[in-house]
Amino acid sequence: MEANVRQSGSQPGQARSARHMRRLAAALLLAVGVGGGCAGAGDAGDAAPADADRGAAVYAASCVACHGAGATGTDLGPPLVDHVYRPGHHADGAFLVAVRRGVPQHHWDFGVMPAIPGLSDGDVRDVTAYVRQLQRAAGIE
Repeated sequence: MEANVRQSGSQPGQARSARHMRRLAAALLLAVGVGGGCAGAGDAGDAAPADADRGAAVYAASCVACHGAGATGTDLGPPLVDHVYRPGHHADGAFLVAVRRGVPQHHWDFGVMPAIPGLSDGDVRDVTAYVRQLQRAAGIE
């Protein structure tokens, strides 16, 4: 019977991890493919340009408690100014997915990030611009 379970050659935890990665990839593709990532429900061209200064204010009100001042992390949440969150690994749309759906624990040991209600797509777009600005200043491209 055990041979049937491991026909693929994977360990039991690897199957769960693979399912998680497929779900995360599907969510990221959905976020990037629908409305141009962080854009609203309308056409991506209708969205106002991201405003990092406004994003800093939204971040201070909604994100700083867990992700820390300057997005350097706290004991409640990971640093967003980290190579893990570089644009090539977490596209801008990943921030919108995280805010809308929450995030299962995957890169860090902080536990699950809950969905964050009350933020518009524009709010998230601006926060993302702020975080990207901080990352660039830290040499994370």
